[in-house]
Amino acid sequence: MLTRNCLSLLLWVLFDGGLLTPLHTQPQAILEAQPRENVVPVPERRSSAQRVKRGWVWNQFFVLEEYMGSEPQYVGKLHSDLDKGVGTVKYTLSGDGAGTVFTIDETTGDIHAIRSLDREEKPFYTLRAQAVDVDTKKPLEPESEFIIKVQDINDNEPKFLDGPYVASVPEMSPVGAYVLQVKATDADDPTYGNSARVVYSILQGQPYFSIDPKTGVIRTALPNMDREVKEQYQVLIQAKDMGGQLGGLAGTTTVNITLTDVNDNPPRFPKSIFHLKVPETSHVGSAIGRIRAVDPDFGKNAEIEYNIVPGDGGNLFDITTDEYTQEGVIKLKKPLDFETKKAYTFKVEASNLHLDHRFHSVGPFKDTATVKINVLDMDEPPVFSKPVYTMEVYEDTPVGTIIGAVTAQDLDAGSSPVRYFMDWKNDVDSYFTIDSTEGTIATNELLDRESTAQYNFSIIASKVSNPLLTSKVNVIINVLDVNEFPPEISVPYETSVCENAKPGQVIQTITAADKDLSPAGQRFSFKLSSEASNKPNFTVHDYRNNTAGIETRRHGYSRRQQELYFLPIVIEDSSYPVQSSTNTLTIRVCRCDSDGTIQSCNVEAIFLPVGLSTGALIAILLCIVILLVIVVLYVALRRQKKKDTLMTSKEDIRDNVIHYDDEGGGEEDTQAFDIGALRNPKVIEDNKIRRDIKPDTLRFTRHRPPAEDNTDIRDFINQRLKENDVDPSAPPYDSLATYAYEGNGSVAESLSSIDSLTTEADQDYDYLSDWGPRFKILADMFGEESYNPDKVT
Repeated sequence: MLTRNCLSLLLWVLFDGGLLTPLHTQPQAILEAQPRENVVPVPERRSSAQRVKRGWVWNQFFVLEEYMGSEPQYVGKLHSDLDKGVGTVKYTLSGDGAGTVFTIDETTGDIHAIRSLDREEKPFYTLRAQAVDVDTKKPLEPESEFIIKVQDINDNEPKFLDGPYVASVPEMSPVGAYVLQVKATDADDPTYGNSARVVYSILQGQPYFSIDPKTGVIRTALPNMDREVKEQYQVLIQAKDMGGQLGGLAGTTTVNITLTDVNDNPPRFPKSIFHLKVPETSHVGSAIGRIRAVDPDFGKNAEIEYNIVPGDGGNLFDITTDEYTQEGVIKLKKPLDFETKKAYTFKVEASNLHLDHRFHSVGPFKDTATVKINVLDMDEPPVFSKPVYTMEVYEDTPVGTIIGAVTAQDLDAGSSPVRYFMDWKNDVDSYFTIDSTEGTIATNELLDRESTAQYNFSIIASKVSNPLLTSKVNVIINVLDVNEFPPEISVPYETSVCENAKPGQVIQTITAADKDLSPAGQRFSFKLSSEASNKPNFTVHDYRNNTAGIETRRHGYSRRQQELYFLPIVIEDSSYPVQSSTNTLTIRVCRCDSDGTIQSCNVEAIFLPVGLSTGALIAILLCIVILLVIVVLYVALRRQKKKDTLMTSKEDIRDNVIHYDDEGGGEEDTQAFDIGALRNPKVIEDNKIRRDIKPDTLRFTRHRPPAEDNTDIRDFINQRLKENDVDPSAPPYDSLATYAYEGNGSVAESLSSIDSLTTEADQDYDYLSDWGPRFKILADMFGEESYNPDKVT
């Protein structure tokens, strides 16, 4: 404390005496700032010669970090020339940490740090100071800014942020081979002293590795380090600040270094001879033994390739490498037989696949060993003389016929008899039997090739001395065909002939098929049946290649005369015995164009015009009928309207609509019952002669009493019925008449022919043309042309 106060006093003397020139708020300021007098112009004074004394000039203050004293740490002192020491000036402090980190004595201006500071947390603080009059509270001088820097001390050790480290280097590397670079970080100020200057060293891992003290690069320190001797190394690295001097702080980390493998070791067999024992029943392709060469290398450098050196028996065996165990797997290429040869000897060579040229001087990277294989005698099952037996038998062969035999024998030294039996799997096997001693196969049922053409089953042979030792062989029996089915036309043909066909024209080519299994070279022949050969319509031309053509024999065919022709064709095969059949071919007559293209084969098409279908023609005819009906109805309505127009108002004529069950006499029948008086009693009824029958003799007209106005209609009808019942000229059948009154006032009067004394031929209808276009058709129909019943169709 005394030393610090003395140092502050010395600096004050230097500044106050003008020995040092302070800097104005620059980062490179000296330790403290003390007030001194500066000559500066004052804007309020006009005289340039007048000098004033400024309050203070600021430099940077410094404060030590991590201060552990019992009293607050003194930082510096503020003082104004206007302060006469009588307590009229008050000093204030504001900015970073004011009141919390730094305090100021308002009377003396002394600044203290009230807590310990950490430069790594905050390196400097910016504050503002001002002198204020105690009474008026007004600033005596402008506010000034200054900086308090935290002075660094060595309170942080170096740290390896990326540790611990893992590295690798190839084995057998030369001295100085690069391994890894480590780096330590020191949080102290690198610009102040040696607090952040780090030096690296190895605490553990010598003499195998070394480290550069400045860069932290780790390198190998010994040559030819062998992975097979030692693979893992753990190196302890230290980083010390203060340049490694005494009193510096240090940090450590661990580096795990692995030596990677290189192919520096050849494979070696642990022994020179390998003995193997193999049963003679071993299957081809099976593994019969394993041998192994040892290679201390690792990974692909330890991969070994095995090869059999050509020699005695080497061609019976093969060797491959197990990629997981790197063993040589010996496999059997051919069957072994103890009775033929009992032992085999050959050599096996083991070599590396991936060689390193740097180690060729060590010697060849391969090794050789001898393999001896002893064949063991085993009790083997019987062996068939053939791998597969094929036999043939004709269908319909009698039951019990022997069709073939199988043979198996025991090849062991002590030969044993063999017994045979069938391997029953399905009902098909029941068609055959086998003799258990001789091995002969016979039929057990009648065979049908069309049902089953081939049989496939197995025969098992076993030794009498050891029934468990069995062997199996397949037997294939082909059933040969016997000609029992006649040939037939292969497909149903739809044959047609044109009406304009010419003689000798081929209209169809036919083929035949036979259910029998036709032997090679079998041929079919085609001809007409005897009854068809006399008809000169068609003929059959055999092409001698199992096909035939149907040819026409006359000029032209007519559908109207005959639409279908049935042609019987006889087809024969060439097998023994010869089979034949008669097949009927249906030939349809069709209409064709000049090129022979068929246009229609339907019967109804004979009467239809060319180019229209039956449906279209029916639609056309239906439309014509509908139009004719419409025209007839229209004409009838116009004619009825014409009659109504011709009726005068003076005439009161009734129309009688008579419905008969048979044909009558036409319009004259309307004269049969004229009961107009029913509706209009004022009309005087005239006696009329019946026109529906021709009277034999002249009759006098009958006088009927006129009906009164109040005549009852029922009595009137009954009276007329009685009159007609006794009238000999009345029709001999009943008539139902419906009457209607047309009414008065028609311009054209009545068009009815009832009570008309003249015929239609006598009437003049020329006035219809004067009624307008609506009556034009009636005017044309009833014009000057006379009505001729003979012209009506």
